[in-house]
Amino acid sequence: MYPYQAPLKDMQFLLEQVFDAPTTWEQLPAMAETVDMDTALAILDESAKISRDLLQPLNRNGDEQGVVHSGNDIITPDGFKEAYNQFAEGGWVGLCGEAEFGGMGMPKMLGVLVDEMGYSTCNSFTLYNSLTAGAALCIHAHANDELKQTYLPNLYSGQWAGAMDMTEPHAGSDLKGIRTKAEPLDDGSYAITGNKIFITGGDQDLTENVIHLVLAKLPNSKGISLFLVPKISVNADGSLGEANGVTVGSIEHKMGLKASATCVMNYDNAKGFLVGEPDRGLVCMFTMMNYERLAIGLQGLGNGQAAYQMASDYAKERLQGVAAAGSATGAVSDPIIVHGDVRRMLLTIRAMTEAGRALSVYTGKQLDLAKYASGDVQAKAARYVGLLTPVSKAFLTDRGLDSTVMGQQVFGGHGYIRETGIEQFVRDTRIAQIYEGTNGIQAIDFLGRKITHDNVATLTEFVAEVNASLAELTQANPEHKAKVSAVFAELLVTANYINDNKKTQPALVNSCAVDFLDAFGYALYGYFWLLMADKASSHEDATFAAQKQYVADFYMDKLLFKSQYHLSQVNQGDKSIMAMPAEMF
Repeated sequence: MYPYQAPLKDMQFLLEQVFDAPTTWEQLPAMAETVDMDTALAILDESAKISRDLLQPLNRNGDEQGVVHSGNDIITPDGFKEAYNQFAEGGWVGLCGEAEFGGMGMPKMLGVLVDEMGYSTCNSFTLYNSLTAGAALCIHAHANDELKQTYLPNLYSGQWAGAMDMTEPHAGSDLKGIRTKAEPLDDGSYAITGNKIFITGGDQDLTENVIHLVLAKLPNSKGISLFLVPKISVNADGSLGEANGVTVGSIEHKMGLKASATCVMNYDNAKGFLVGEPDRGLVCMFTMMNYERLAIGLQGLGNGQAAYQMASDYAKERLQGVAAAGSATGAVSDPIIVHGDVRRMLLTIRAMTEAGRALSVYTGKQLDLAKYASGDVQAKAARYVGLLTPVSKAFLTDRGLDSTVMGQQVFGGHGYIRETGIEQFVRDTRIAQIYEGTNGIQAIDFLGRKITHDNVATLTEFVAEVNASLAELTQANPEHKAKVSAVFAELLVTANYINDNKKTQPALVNSCAVDFLDAFGYALYGYFWLLMADKASSHEDATFAAQKQYVADFYMDKLLFKSQYHLSQVNQGDKSIMAMPAEMF
């Protein structure tokens, strides 16, 4: 196992020089007295130590041992409970939680970096905390004051955990068909009855209570409402009472994430409390879903970073063959880092990972502005959050899986063997393209709702801002700037074509959405690479600056064109996709 080294210099560079976090925080009253760069760097440094020393040692055994369903109990692998207690005591569960309820109140553009480190070292462990943070966010945004006071402090402290309960056996991504019922009770609460599947962290032995956010239907209602349903009832004084009719029917046996409890949940007249307005449950849940979708994007990003470190270290020590022009040292065998194909894979992983980190921090910044700013700044940030959330989830996880597979390929036959550790990252990453809304659904949301729903207005605004930023880059290669600007111009032309034809060709969006999202992702990464290379040119570390320029040049030469390739697929339309009759498949 290769010890994880958090990319702290790159993280600081993005916060401080690329996206100017200090100025952003100073201009937001809610942040100004909470965080500065010294605080942020201290948090990142401590998180790096925790990820390396506390979480990474759990990863292999967690995969080997898995979770166990024994009677009414879910038992996590050895070491998880002790590590969780230490993690929670450090306040990490509530890092971005509201300070008035015991959270640390840190900005999301810092939180994404902490989450990345967690996923780089132990996916399964990090998921438990991610669901809790998301549940707390939803409760804070939509629940009444009594529910906030009762549940948020213990969620932020890590004493209780959160879970999101949406999917049912017959209703996966299409939730209109859910059958879980909520019957009103005389005291204003509701009796929840039904079943849910694929519930991450539905139960575990890490916390004394699990707070479920459950989608259910009220009597005689076609809408969906959201209910807070604790596993253990909470008394008026905040102490725990009796079991609340919430049980685990079984756990799933999965390809990866074996230390994460994925549960079938049963609700038998469990007492629940309405969150938000009746029949507005999806609106409330999507507050959590947007943050969770970014979090799952971070899973892909973190696994790509782990794969790069492992493969890079291996490539510098594994002796096999000699350089194409002969060994520079006269050795019989050279490290495989001298071979062009190995370098191609490592550079691709690095280019996608470092640009992906830029996307995560930029999206985190928009979330912070949408939450804490006001007026036009807040409104624009909210539009950008909507635009970038499906991209962050889908593009980061698709490229994350690509990266882990390439990292495994660098190891050759040794990458297929469990002992090296890289194959676990391939298995753990695979689910990230599926849960929290499959990447195909993300792409349809991106093209159908975020691009064409407002007649391409938000994308046009975003591209104009990209072009204005490109014009200000003084150190970037003019030819590269022109290439990126041209790709964005092509994106707009294609987006407007789809918008103009979406009614006469109803399958067009669904058929072309994945290619359009990928085209946007590769174009966006091109912009981020020019931005990073430009900012790095004045970095105090000349080696760091040179690394950025080398990888930027590689991206522009070898990867940016993929945006145009995917646009060419979109421009072929949906005719050949939809032509063959269903019975011929």
